[in-house]
Amino acid sequence: MPETPLSVGGPGRTSPHDRRDQATRSPPPGRAVTRETYAHDAVLTLDPGGDENAPGGAITVALCGSWSHEPPCPLAPHHTRAHRSGPEVTLRVLFAAEPDDEPRVRQLLQNVLGRGWGDTPDGGRTTWLLIEEGPSPVSFEEEAHAERLARS
Repeated sequence: MPETPLSVGGPGRTSPHDRRDQATRSPPPGRAVTRETYAHDAVLTLDPGGDENAPGGAITVALCGSWSHEPPCPLAPHHTRAHRSGPEVTLRVLFAAEPDDEPRVRQLLQNVLGRGWGDTPDGGRTTWLLIEEGPSPVSFEEEAHAERLARS
């Protein structure tokens, strides 16, 4: 389900998030794609020696079919950020999709993270244990990046 934009500054004032959602719901003339932006967070524990970039690579393969391809991403332009602290990795996935595709994208994210492994470009494999995952709102600081994803 899409995140509900928050009002900033009281009645009658909107945040940039509100304006972005309105803009993506009313595309300019001639634009067929009406993507909205979303975020998804996950926390996982990597096995010793695991590559913290492997979960993001697995997400890219699930959403795009391969690690590298010509833009645009076929289903959902996205960006995955990984932050490692010891064996724990926090993932933040920012993606743009048509509203009808959001459940499909989230299901793909859940499936790939829940399976607990991802291949690496050097032919290795990293395994992990998924601790938690789920949707989250796009932050104010991510708005510009989210806009670029929605336009790609």
